[in-house]
Amino acid sequence: MTILCVRFQLPPAHEAALPGLLGLLEDFTPVVEALPPDGALADLRGAERYFGRDAVELASVIRVRALAHHGVDCAIGAGPGPMLARMALRDARPGVTRAVTEGEVADFLAGKPVAALPGVGTATARTLCEYGLDTLGRVAAAPLSTLQRLVGAKAGRELHEKAGGVDRGRVVPNAVSRSLATERPFDRDELDPDRHRRALLAAAGELGARLRAVDKVCGTLTLTVRYADRSSTTRTRTLKEPTAHSAALTRTAYEMYEALGLQRARVRAIALRAEALGPAEQASHQLTFDPVDEKLRRIEEVADRARAKFGPHAVMPGTLAA
Repeated sequence: MTILCVRFQLPPAHEAALPGLLGLLEDFTPVVEALPPDGALADLRGAERYFGRDAVELASVIRVRALAHHGVDCAIGAGPGPMLARMALRDARPGVTRAVTEGEVADFLAGKPVAALPGVGTATARTLCEYGLDTLGRVAAAPLSTLQRLVGAKAGRELHEKAGGVDRGRVVPNAVSRSLATERPFDRDELDPDRHRRALLAAAGELGARLRAVDKVCGTLTLTVRYADRSSTTRTRTLKEPTAHSAALTRTAYEMYEALGLQRARVRAIALRAEALGPAEQASHQLTFDPVDEKLRRIEEVADRARAKFGPHAVMPGTLAA
């Protein structure tokens, strides 16, 4: 068992805490794949050798650290590969690691419904069940040619391998490849729109700095406003061009906030999520003759160099945009 699939028990709409929890996993291995909004895969092959402990023992340490440093419990599945670790997680409970060893794979899979296999959709499962192939054990025992006639040559071969416990997947590090999020909670339920806007300014500034630090741009921005009654409103907007420019992110965040038309709303927290991330070198930038915008971009470059040299808090995000 070298792969862990971890699901952190985050409170609703608190997925902004995921990057910090991913950092906890990265203390053990650099091979961590984020599964937003609340999970991750971790390849512990190197960690097992380095720490002299198996994956289940390391999972216990990860759980204790998540509780101690973040106040978050987690459910963990462990298996020889990513697919099996994900499936093991479904049988896990908070505080418990469900482990599947190499020798247990066949028995673990045999009695599970065919729909439990990752990649098997409703239509495929219905087709297989119509022919009596309703469990993974029966699918594994069926002739490959039969499966290929039912679901196609390539899909049939993959299905036959997976049902037999062949897990060819791998953990692909992508800590920020899908999304980045940040949240600004208030000390008390906040009515003041100016304080709401200051929170948006700080959140957009942080997202911009984090995106530039990893040479990414985002194509979509999502705003979530949570209220005192625990309800929330979420709005998503596609940007005119992918960007990591804090001022552009701030303008979009302000526009989404204004469009909500909040009237003395008691706001408990504001969160921003940057999505549709891509490499910065592949993004185009529309040239502008606005001297203010160009000045802000030059200031960002200086601030980013200061953060790289003196640490992430050398310049407070959100202080460079208006």
